[in-house]
Amino acid sequence: MYNILKLNKIAAIGTDRLGENYNCVDECAAPDGILVRSASMHDMELPESLLAIARAGAGVNNIPLDKCAEKGICVFNTPGANANAVMELVVAGMLLASRKIAQGIAWNKTLADDENCLKTVEKGKSQFVGPEIKGKTLGVVGLGAIGVLVANAARALHMRVVGYDPYLSVDAALHLSRHVTIVKNIDEMYAQADYITYHLPLNDGTRGMINAETIGKMKDGVRILNFSRDGLVKSADIIAALESGKMAAYVTDFATQDLLTVDGVVAIPHLGASTPESEDNCAVMAADEIKDYLELGNIKNSVNFPNVSMPRSGETRFCVFHQNTPKIISQLLDIIGGNVENMENKSRGDYAYTIIDVTGANKGCDDALKAIDGVIRVREL
Repeated sequence: MYNILKLNKIAAIGTDRLGENYNCVDECAAPDGILVRSASMHDMELPESLLAIARAGAGVNNIPLDKCAEKGICVFNTPGANANAVMELVVAGMLLASRKIAQGIAWNKTLADDENCLKTVEKGKSQFVGPEIKGKTLGVVGLGAIGVLVANAARALHMRVVGYDPYLSVDAALHLSRHVTIVKNIDEMYAQADYITYHLPLNDGTRGMINAETIGKMKDGVRILNFSRDGLVKSADIIAALESGKMAAYVTDFATQDLLTVDGVVAIPHLGASTPESEDNCAVMAADEIKDYLELGNIKNSVNFPNVSMPRSGETRFCVFHQNTPKIISQLLDIIGGNVENMENKSRGDYAYTIIDVTGANKGCDDALKAIDGVIRVREL
């Protein structure tokens, strides 16, 4: 029986897939796995029993990845599961940035006591005039699952699209409209885009990347959309650009206090993945990932270890997290003994993961395997 701790509400369509051999609970002192959405785990004590964490969503800033890697805890996310939900909101964000829809609705509410409100509306509506998006240029920074959908949707809306992603995958490229122009220099995009949308993880390379310097490279009157992470922007620089007229609008899914009352800002209450379809998709993917790992040792969509999976063969499967250093594999095989039926090893930075299927393995060798210098965790399945 595997104990799965839910730190947030996880759609039943996902947890039901785990089966009778799983005990999914809201409280557990010694969980084998954790399912989480937005709950912060940085101050959480990680029990020795914990083998895996599956984040029902793409971003993993709420999970201590380095700490998990050091303890041999595999962390998964669910890339693409909420991509359509975010894409739809980004499209809405472009319209909100252009047509001053939110501001107009808010103004309408102030006319509740005006008996001649229809006439007042006709006189006052000119203050909310904004351009159409058709024929305008959209810059998409980050062409992952969401970025590709946004780029293709914008093309369907008759926009010109320029994409930038130095790590563009083959799979993403295959799904991207052939009418999207790819540039290798982000400054080239900044110089021509009327709208710019960001779809990036938050890390040391992206933190604060929307700032006075980069905004200065953009067209006057640019409209920026941030549905990725609030940490991508320097708020003071956003405010200054809006006040000067350099930026026409800033639409964000992160309602930080310093931007809530700023003219030109449309702050949405983090609704990107808030659809029942998205929550179901994320729950299903997270449950499948954690089940495949706990039962078979297979890793797919990990964010702190390499992805390794293979069909099961032989009598015993050994799953080993270890440092990415020489000679560890040969030491593992010497101790395990028997006949190796299949083996897969991959590395990711300082860490590596090895699956070894064996027939006739030496009995009781786990302690000896764990004693190898550089070995982090050993599971025998």
